[in-house]
Amino acid sequence: MNRSISKFLQIAIPLGLGIFLIWYIYKKFTPEQLELMYFHFENANYWIVGLSVLLSVLSHILRAYRWNFMLEPLGYHPKLANNFMAVSIAYLMNIFIPKSGEVSRAVVLAKYEKVPFDKGFGTIITERVIDLVLLLMFTALALFLQFDLLYTYITDLIPVRKIILIISGLILLTLVFLVFLRYSKSAVAGKLNNFISGLKDGLFSILKMKRKMGFIILSLLIWALYVLSFYTATYALEETAAISMGTVIITFVVGSFTFAFTNSGFGSYPAAIMGILLVFGIAKEVGFAFGWIVWSSNIAALLFFGSLSLMLLPVYNRNYEGSRVTD
Repeated sequence: MNRSISKFLQIAIPLGLGIFLIWYIYKKFTPEQLELMYFHFENANYWIVGLSVLLSVLSHILRAYRWNFMLEPLGYHPKLANNFMAVSIAYLMNIFIPKSGEVSRAVVLAKYEKVPFDKGFGTIITERVIDLVLLLMFTALALFLQFDLLYTYITDLIPVRKIILIISGLILLTLVFLVFLRYSKSAVAGKLNNFISGLKDGLFSILKMKRKMGFIILSLLIWALYVLSFYTATYALEETAAISMGTVIITFVVGSFTFAFTNSGFGSYPAAIMGILLVFGIAKEVGFAFGWIVWSSNIAALLFFGSLSLMLLPVYNRNYEGSRVTD
């Protein structure tokens, strides 16, 4: 396939999916439900929403600070401001072109801090591995906290016999996949093995850090701020203010996974939030409005800080020669 067509599809398909989800859900709403949804938009406490966004921005600052924990062993000491602006630009790029943020982040550091692209990009991949591990930990915690309710909901929706068949099928597919990786000589298997090897290297690279405990603590703080930001946002609407912490965590986890399907969760995030909150007794129009409020407020912050960073980077680094390499 032509490379330009492939890039176009990488952008168009997630965007199209987001637009379809928005259209489909709006089509299902009655005029009364739409009116109620707009009511929730108008009457949300946007001071609470603002506080939620500030907590999210604080997590980005900690992410920028944590980055130096991985760069220092390589001999580089970028300024925190440059790290933060690189992170902000990465989030901005991901809104428009999925998965482009990691590349742009490494490019910014290479240009303004003289960190070689391959080394900077390697630390970003390591960071993504850690994020994936922590997301899976939160997923396990969410399932543990709300197992009974989720089990009841799923078994009411799908008979237990079918669930057993599905799980058995997944186990069988996993075994086939592992055998394929072990014995296949195809290019696809080689790429998958390289990818898995890279994940392992990224995960175990923490053990080589001088300040590994600090890195782990900062990683936990970053994700704690993500959850706290989401939890704070629930107080913006009366209908979501009383939900339990278990519900908050599982809703946060479900929302986090949507960023893999559309441009920064466009369309898919509000839809997923609405769907999971419906399981816990929150009306569809409330869940959809809440999802849009959380998503749009955070995207607005990313657009603001990302655009500001693009403008300030050349000015801030006008007389700066980049980070010094130490032996």
